[in-house]
Amino acid sequence: MKITLWGTRGSVASPGPETTRYGGNTACVEVRGGRGTLLVLDGGTGIRRLGGTVEPAIPRVDIFLSHLHMDHLQGLGFFGPLYRPGQEVHIWGPPSPNFDLLSRLSRYFSPPLFPVRLRELPCRLTLHDVPAEPFEIAGLEIRADFICHPGPTVGYRITENSASIAYLPDHEPGLGAAKLPADGTWISGYEVSAGVDLLIHDAQYTEEEYADRVGWGHSSVQRAVEFADAAGARRLVTFHHDPSHNDAACDALIETARRASTKVLVLPGLE
Repeated sequence: MKITLWGTRGSVASPGPETTRYGGNTACVEVRGGRGTLLVLDGGTGIRRLGGTVEPAIPRVDIFLSHLHMDHLQGLGFFGPLYRPGQEVHIWGPPSPNFDLLSRLSRYFSPPLFPVRLRELPCRLTLHDVPAEPFEIAGLEIRADFICHPGPTVGYRITENSASIAYLPDHEPGLGAAKLPADGTWISGYEVSAGVDLLIHDAQYTEEEYADRVGWGHSSVQRAVEFADAAGARRLVTFHHDPSHNDAACDALIETARRASTKVLVLPGLE
């Protein structure tokens, strides 16, 4: 698999000279399988640039939404392949007990939030609730599980042959607890993350910032490392950088994470 980060910022896009290295676009990750399969994780503002690189000849695009907060949807309406007549596009999202995915996405794809309605898109669009059981798309196995974040939210695990990644962009595994449970099966997100080669995980706050934001659904960088260690991930990519953190602040958080980690290789989530 080849992984490209098109947006790593959380909450709201924050472009500017102070965020050039880590990037200002919100969540979007491209996953390319060995057969050329294209999966897109989330539709934040980074998806617009990704859309410009998608070849017209590609037969199918699958977009996997972790949840439907606006920072994960803001770029979706500007994704070029949605406007190609006949292009096959599948959008997957977490099931909700209240409204189906069509109803929830239609709130965004409609005035006054957006001028184009979902039904007006010329592509061949299919919407899916993510199933509880693992499934496969052209050689990539996808597994989803609900994780701790306000509103229906899932983390994804993608496996090809012996390689695996997990994507948990908005996640609060400890929910304010002093430490994570010793038994991993009691930790939110553990099942989709256990033993992965690459874990892309929420690392929005410093420990001091997190103390005032317990229950908001995000992690401090130390909690992200603690979770990665507990899950046995080989590499951790920090993600969902706070919009108020400039490049220097993100650098400092990476160094904090590397000092805190005893098992996992910490990598900066650079757009």
